[in-house]
Amino acid sequence: MSAKAALLDLVRQHLADRMATMEAAAREAHAAASDPDSKAESKYDTRSLEASYLAAGQAAQLAEWAAAVTRMAAFDAPDFDPADPIASGALVELSTDDSSAWYLLAPAAGGLAVTSDGMEITLLAPASPLYQSLLGKSVGDDCGKARITEIL
Repeated sequence: MSAKAALLDLVRQHLADRMATMEAAAREAHAAASDPDSKAESKYDTRSLEASYLAAGQAAQLAEWAAAVTRMAAFDAPDFDPADPIASGALVELSTDDSSAWYLLAPAAGGLAVTSDGMEITLLAPASPLYQSLLGKSVGDDCGKARITEIL
C-alpha cells in the first residue's frame, strides 16, 4: 500500500469516527428537543425552541459530513511526479524560510488535519482559495509567501 493510500485510509477512518460522534450529538439534540421536560414553563421559556434549533443545526451538519464521507470514500488520489502540475489528489509541501506545511487537495473535508508518518497534513477542499491558487503550479513555484517544495 502506498503512503498516499495509507493517508487516505487514515482520513476516511477519521471522517467515519467524527461522523459517529456527530450522529450521537444529533440524536441527543433531537431527544432534547422532543423531550416533554423541555416544554416551556412560561411564555419566556425558550428551552424547547433552542433545543429544536440545535437539533436542526446538528442534522444539517451531519448531512454535510455524510456527503463529505461519501465523496472521500470514492476519492482515489493519484501519485504525482515532481514535474507534474498540481491537481486534485496532490499532496503538496509549502515552505517558507523557517517552516513548512503539507496539504492534500481533496474533494471534501477541507480544514481537517491528520497526522501521518509524523507529518501534519491539512485537507484543502475545492472552495479553498489556497486549493485554487495551487492548481496547475509545480515544484519551485511561489504560492503567496511560500514556495512549493514537494509534490507527491
